[in-house]
Amino acid sequence: VQLQASGGGLAQPGGSLRLSCAGSGSISTFDVRGWYRQAPGEQRELVSSITWIGTETYADSVKGRFFISRDNAKNTLYLQMNNLKPEDTAVYYCKIGSIWGQGTLVTVSS
Repeated sequence: VQLQASGGGLAQPGGSLRLSCAGSGSISTFDVRGWYRQAPGEQRELVSSITWIGTETYADSVKGRFFISRDNAKNTLYLQMNNLKPEDTAVYYCKIGSIWGQGTLVTVSS
């Protein structure tokens, strides 16, 4: 199984980005899918996750601004990030089951 994350980049405060995580190989529908992030000098933290029945969780810092979704048919996980703030700047990683994708850098700056 390999995961390919994309969609990071530079956004202005208040802007939006959509991250995608495309999986290849044998991925179980039942695996929990999640997005994590790691800011410079900080520990990696869970941003959002979604279970196979669609139960979503969000870090308090992103509630109401970020939205996780998935397309099982395409083995793809998404993270819609709205109203971005400078403190959202980090490398974002996707994870499906125990498999990590490579990070994609999100920079929020004016």
